[in-house]
Amino acid sequence: MDTIASLFSFITTPVSWVIVQFHTVYGAIFGPDTGWAWGLSIVSLVILIRICLIPLFVKQIKATRAMQTLQPEMKKIQERYKNDKQRQSEEMMKLYKDTGTNPLSSCLPILAQSPFFFALYHVLNSIASNDTIGVINENLLQSAQKAHIVGAPLAVKFTDSSSKVEALGASLTDVRVVTAVMIVLMSASQFFTQRQLMTKNVDTTVKTPFMQQQKMLMYIFPVMFAVFGINFPVGVLVYWLTTNVWTMGQQMYVIRNNPTPGSKAQAEYLERLTKHVTQRSKVSRRRDRVIVKAIVAKGRDRNEFERKFINGLSKAGLAAQADGTVIKSEAAAAAQVEDGAPTTAGTPKRQQPKRQSKAQRQSGAAKAAGEQHEPKTSLTKSDEPEDAKPAAVAKKGGAKPGSGTRSKAQSGQRKGPQRPKSPSKK
Repeated sequence: MDTIASLFSFITTPVSWVIVQFHTVYGAIFGPDTGWAWGLSIVSLVILIRICLIPLFVKQIKATRAMQTLQPEMKKIQERYKNDKQRQSEEMMKLYKDTGTNPLSSCLPILAQSPFFFALYHVLNSIASNDTIGVINENLLQSAQKAHIVGAPLAVKFTDSSSKVEALGASLTDVRVVTAVMIVLMSASQFFTQRQLMTKNVDTTVKTPFMQQQKMLMYIFPVMFAVFGINFPVGVLVYWLTTNVWTMGQQMYVIRNNPTPGSKAQAEYLERLTKHVTQRSKVSRRRDRVIVKAIVAKGRDRNEFERKFINGLSKAGLAAQADGTVIKSEAAAAAQVEDGAPTTAGTPKRQQPKRQSKAQRQSGAAKAAGEQHEPKTSLTKSDEPEDAKPAAVAKKGGAKPGSGTRSKAQSGQRKGPQRPKSPSKK
């Protein structure tokens, strides 16, 4: 580690100068030899470095969003070459090259702050070795050695001997308890940060080699921090714990307000946005308008959560516009029900017929069959209504020829002469 840290010796002077300036401010408040003064100086150094890295963090987010736009193409490649993993990886690399994206862009903040980390390690190691470094002179060196953070000197390690710890005015038990707690917190914060990224802010519908790498790093990084942490001075543990907490909070903010499309975080964000917009009938924040604008522009390519968001606005009588705003519209209550396809307002939804049970279907079939085979009953002469009787009858019990035919015709049969069944012979 000393060899690696010596490679960054060119930056030890700026780092030591920044620490001394913060120590001057905090020393005037808490006392120059206290752990508060030196510990807060290291924490302030971390905050300053992370503020300077914000432009790089913004670039990282843009690169991540560019990766997200490639998700449909990546999914097509996976389906096309699902039986050829080597060809699939080659096509993925070709896609990255053609679009100018870099799947390792998420590592940029870590790589950028690594020189400051090793420079701080070199400064604290020199303090533990009683050597001046950078702008830290003899007086500041003695002050830093007297500083204790919760009973542990600033420059001691978990693996230091009891004689070295006692020479700095501390007990070995206090040092190991403090360093062990800080190592556990440092590893846990790193694991939670990576797990939050993998479980809440990843589109799980597309599997990429990069996602598998991130999943491996979720378990490898905490183990690496735990292993190397026993060789870090207390001051470096303070630095690394602070930067992990900063990263975790920064990532939580980004995931909550600018989630990855298709992720669990997007579903939660759009649910909150739907509630906010329906209550106020407008999109208040600028970043919300940007996301609504992007959702409207997708049209039929919206994912499940985005369609649910559009339908939620429609049910509330609102319609999302191409500029990211919403307008009140009575027709929007029935519009864009599925994939943004509008329908007419007030049109009732088509009701699906109730599904009958097996017993009901069998009883209905039996009833229909009974009606079909039931014999038709003819009216008897006594049952024949009065108005169906012939109007003209013969005087004194005789009926004219053909009266029977006419009676039958009036009772419902076809009128006119009946066609004989066989031709008559002359």
